[in-house]
Amino acid sequence: MSLRTSVWLIFVAGVVVAAFSVRWPGAAARDVMAGGNTLSAARTSPEAGSTPVLVELFTSEGCSSCPPADSLLMHLGRTQPVHGAYMIVLEEHVDYWDRLGWKDPFSSEAATDRQREYAGAFGGQQIYTPQMVVDGHAEFVGSSENDALRAVRETSVLRKPAVTLSWMADGRLSISVEPLTNAAHGESAQVYFAVTENMLQSDVKRGENSGRALKHDGVVRQLLPAGKIEAGAAGFFANISVHTPHEWNPANLRAVVFVQEKRSRRVLALAEVPFPL
Repeated sequence: MSLRTSVWLIFVAGVVVAAFSVRWPGAAARDVMAGGNTLSAARTSPEAGSTPVLVELFTSEGCSSCPPADSLLMHLGRTQPVHGAYMIVLEEHVDYWDRLGWKDPFSSEAATDRQREYAGAFGGQQIYTPQMVVDGHAEFVGSSENDALRAVRETSVLRKPAVTLSWMADGRLSISVEPLTNAAHGESAQVYFAVTENMLQSDVKRGENSGRALKHDGVVRQLLPAGKIEAGAAGFFANISVHTPHEWNPANLRAVVFVQEKRSRRVLALAEVPFPL
């Protein structure tokens, strides 16, 4: 092998290594380690210094108004159209449509309960689908792209403390959250851990969407409390065990961690990381 060839191979190797390094968005520099895995090829990598924004969609395969909202959520997550923001998407399938002709295979009572909690925080309004909630405080009809982009732009200017996620050798997820300098005075917060799956599809046989093939990204497979952060705490650290059923495709799974004020429901900090393969 010639010297010129050797130098060229070293250069190529350096480019490959650089491509597999993910710098996470937020107020300070942060690294997200995931066993050497990067973002899915179907997604845009976060811009350096961008602010993570949580975009939740409450939806159902039994609702004829929901597929456009599902498509919008997928578009937002894959294309990241708002400069300075990195959208982390959660598609939460409620269960109150299940008795109306089609049982949504991704629905859960937990998703309905979470939507009801938001309804209380938003003044006791009725729950509905499709509903989109941005960073826990802006809500609107989930198929409205203009409302979604406006809400993301408005919240992305508010800097968030860093959340660092890394996979440990034993398969546990290590979570580190900087002090919550953006929390309201005296307000405590809840840390949540979610597992989401991309590239899911259903062939709907009955109900309002009968005969349609519906595609989904960011489907919440699991959403659990991971700990609490009391007012004035010097950050948060935890290692959690993660168990996934065999029917979930690890190549399409992501771990999402977010911190949410208990009373206001505002999202204070968040991050996501691919599952190791």
